[in-house]
Amino acid sequence: MLGLIETSLDDDKAQAVTVIELRGKTTIADHMVIASGTSSRQVVSMADHLLEKLKAQGVQGATVEGLSQGDWVLIDAGDVVVHLFRPEVRSFYNLEKMWGVAMPEPIGMHA
Repeated sequence: MLGLIETSLDDDKAQAVTVIELRGKTTIADHMVIASGTSSRQVVSMADHLLEKLKAQGVQGATVEGLSQGDWVLIDAGDVVVHLFRPEVRSFYNLEKMWGVAMPEPIGMHA
């Protein structure tokens, strides 16, 4: 399932995709995927496409929150939890820091 999620996000040109291994840290999921879209429209589109692909692969019971605004969409697919953000919202919440992972540099910000 993780590979499907990464491929879907790559196909939709998600930015700064981060995969966090959660096994041994929590029982909520095995992996957390965090990615950014350039706009609310892209975030919602990425979420819609991912949900379609999960359903096509037979993943049952995936839940989604935040589609109506598109600032932060959460998809709980059981073993994998996906967070899709607009960049400024992602930077504000900085989930990577909470899990002890460095946040990727924004596109175009390399030295």
